[in-house]
Amino acid sequence: MNNFADRLVSAIQRCKTPTLVGIDPRLSNLPQPLQPQTSTPSPTEIADAYLAFGKGIVDVVAPLVPAVKPQAAFFEQLGPCGMNALGKIIQYARGKGLIVITDGKRNDIGSTATAYAHGFLGPEGSTQFISDCLTVSPYLGEDSLEPFVDVANENGNGIFVLVKTSNPGGGRFQDLIADGKPVYHHVADLVNELASNTRGNSSHPYGAVGAVVGATYPEQLAALREAMPNTFFLVPGFGAQGGGAADTAGGFDENGLGAIINSSRGIIFAHAREPYADRFGDQRWQQAVEAATLDMIAALAADTPAGNL
Repeated sequence: MNNFADRLVSAIQRCKTPTLVGIDPRLSNLPQPLQPQTSTPSPTEIADAYLAFGKGIVDVVAPLVPAVKPQAAFFEQLGPCGMNALGKIIQYARGKGLIVITDGKRNDIGSTATAYAHGFLGPEGSTQFISDCLTVSPYLGEDSLEPFVDVANENGNGIFVLVKTSNPGGGRFQDLIADGKPVYHHVADLVNELASNTRGNSSHPYGAVGAVVGATYPEQLAALREAMPNTFFLVPGFGAQGGGAADTAGGFDENGLGAIINSSRGIIFAHAREPYADRFGDQRWQQAVEAATLDMIAALAADTPAGNL
């Protein structure tokens, strides 16, 4: 069974880009051809629209990028029909050869953490939500991470642990000083230890435990890259949240590895923003997705070590 980090590195090298496309459907932002036909659509109608949208995104980006990141919350809010759509998108994307990182930010302790882990990271085919990777919150402590690490490792999957998030309010707790350094640095130390313990057999230094580190704090991103040599980074904050390609450069090693850069709204709703709205519009929304994806790939190649891939 292949190690998750080995699979991720191989996919990035095959595509020659670390671009990650987030699938975060919002009803009001869907292109007109996918909007439900009723003025007050039911959860089932919305879920059907999200499923068509998610599959449409996957169809476009599968030949271009190594991975996608469905955000579970947008599906969960619809109830069972939404969760059914999420599961179908996860498996559809995996069937197209994409690595799927489910953004669920799960955590708990003991048997509950183990249940979460088995639900998303267990044996192939055991649930419709089985993904290649899951985002996890660390703030219940080391024993809350261990079940996720164990289940993921058993099945060749991985986790990305929140370390330094991209939202403006994240620093209120993450930047607090404890024992002479910020709390997020303590989390980083633990995550890198777990990463080191879950390395595969390849020549790269990365393990199956990664870190979420936002592009909106580029200096801290670069400092964490140096402090976490065995940890792959998932970097949110590109595009709609204000981060540019150059802001992500510090997350990479000299070979263009070590980071995968997420864009959600900037790509999936490109049909409604310039410069793509005038060129494509709602009727050609998938072509807008493709153009925005290719532009992100080019920007990362030009402004980060990803150009060395």
